[in-house]
Parts: sequence; C-alpha cells; structure tokens
Amino acid sequence: MIRRALPDEQSLLLSPTMTLLPPYNLLTILGPTASGKTRLAVALARELDGEIISADSRQIFRGMDIGSGKDLHEYGTIPYHLIDILESGAEFSVFAFQRLFRNAFEDISARGRLPLLCGGTGLYLDAVLRGYRMLEVPEDTALRSDLERRGMDELAAMLRELRPEQHNTSDLLDRSRTVRAIEIARFEKEHAGEQGQLPEVRSLTIGIRWERGELRQRITERLRLRLESGMIEEVRRLHESGVAWERLDYYGLEYRYIGAFLQGKLNRNDMFQKLNSAIHDFAKRQENWFRKMERNGVTIKWVDGAGDPLAEARGIILGIQ
Repeated sequence: MIRRALPDEQSLLLSPTMTLLPPYNLLTILGPTASGKTRLAVALARELDGEIISADSRQIFRGMDIGSGKDLHEYGTIPYHLIDILESGAEFSVFAFQRLFRNAFEDISARGRLPLLCGGTGLYLDAVLRGYRMLEVPEDTALRSDLERRGMDELAAMLRELRPEQHNTSDLLDRSRTVRAIEIARFEKEHAGEQGQLPEVRSLTIGIRWERGELRQRITERLRLRLESGMIEEVRRLHESGVAWERLDYYGLEYRYIGAFLQGKLNRNDMFQKLNSAIHDFAKRQENWFRKMERNGVTIKWVDGAGDPLAEARGIILGIQ
C-alpha cells in the first residue's frame, strides 16, 4: 500500500515566500490498446486515494460499451470521470475533452484526492501533458454555406493550405469532419494569441509496454471475447437507435467493420480478419504517438506489461515521492 503524503507534508517551507510543490499532482497511465491500462490505473487509484479521468475518445458515449472497451466491471468502487457523458451520435472534440478534463481535475484535486488520467487516445493525452492552448470554435454558418458548394478535393486543398503540417488524414475522409477542420483552422488563424486558462499539471506518467508479438496475441484474444460478449449486437442496437452507418464509421474500427458486416459488405470471417489486422495497426500508431510525445519532452516511465506492472509502478512512485 502506498500512502500519499498529506498536503502539509508536501509543502515544506523553504523560505517565507517559497514552498516546495509536491512532485506531481496528476498520475497518468497510458499504453496501446489491450495493454492493461485500466486494471493498473484502478489498482493505483485504490492505493493512492485517487479517481480516474478517462482519456478515450469513445468512452464518453453512452451505449458504446464493448466496442470502446470501457470495462466498467474493473472499476469497482473507484470513481471515474468522462465516461458515459454524451449520447451516441453526438460530436466531441479535443477542445471539449480538455475543458471537461480541467473541470474533473480541479474537482478531484479540491477534494484532496489524486486525479489519474488513463487512456490511449494520444491527442487527448498530449493535450493535457503538453498543455495545448485551445480555443472554443463556434459554427460559422456563412463559411459552411460557402463550403457546401465545394467538392471534397477542393475542401482538402483548403485544409492543407490552412494547415500545411496536417497529419490527421481522418479529417480528409469525411466531409463533415473536413468542413469542421477548415472552420477550426480559420478561427484559430483569426484569433491567434488568444489562449484559454489551464490548470497547472505536473504529471507522473507511466506507460505499459509489451513485446509486439505478445500484444498482438492479447489484441486478437480480446477481440474474440468482445465479439462473443455481444459487440455485434451493440453495433446493431446503436444503428437501430438512430445512429447512421456513416456516423458509426466515424467512431472507429470496431464500429466501422462490424457496421460493414451488418450491411452485408463483409462476411463474418472477413470482418474478423480485417478488424483484427486494423487494430494491430492502430496499436502501432499509438506506440508511435507515445514515442513522439517523448521526443517532444514528455517523460514516460515504462513498465513491463508481461511482468508485474503494479509492482514496477509502485517502485516508480515511491522513488519520486
């Protein structure tokens, strides 16, 4: 059991005007899909009197449980935030995530508990750990009316001109996403210099690492279990509740490939094989993103998923406190 230092223990007086800040006020647990992030975060939250803030772009939606890997049974009595807060089919952005993270972070901290950020959505993690300064972008009806008359090639060219560094190709696959990306890029250019207020985050960041072959086996086995546990039925229910196939496609791999199966575009075996391969590729992209975060100055303390990640994490925390 790790005991957190009490606030008066953490604020050792150095001088009449200077105090020693605690080494961290946020514990972040990250890793690729199927790496065991939730289990580790819950175990640490239990020992550190913490509450978990999800950094997953799909777990915010109600009804998207199996496909998004919520694994709510693992939480037990541990409080969690940013899960099941929106209806399926709604839009969500990294700006909205950052705003809701700030609210949860400040609420948890004000109650004397430790916030634990847990997830694998690299952009969301990066937005918190590197303190992205973001603006809330309203809809521009005049701009949208103009863009409505333009073809996808022209929209893509406009976005690349506004954002020459654009790497998120998913914004170029869906018309509504491309229009929104242009809208955001235009607004940011016009309001350069304006910045939102963010809380001071000092994160101890722990990542779970697996050997590539072992991770692939875990991904495949987890996919089989999720299909057996009703993931196909979950996607069918979402569509029957009014979420369009195109919208489900936007929500990621499981919903995209199972949606194609339910529409008769893929047989079950092809659906499984293509989805399994796509999730393996996604895990590689997550790992690449984490390496990029490290290159950009985020310190990640890695633990071995195949060993005893909880014991290793304890050692890291005790070495820093």
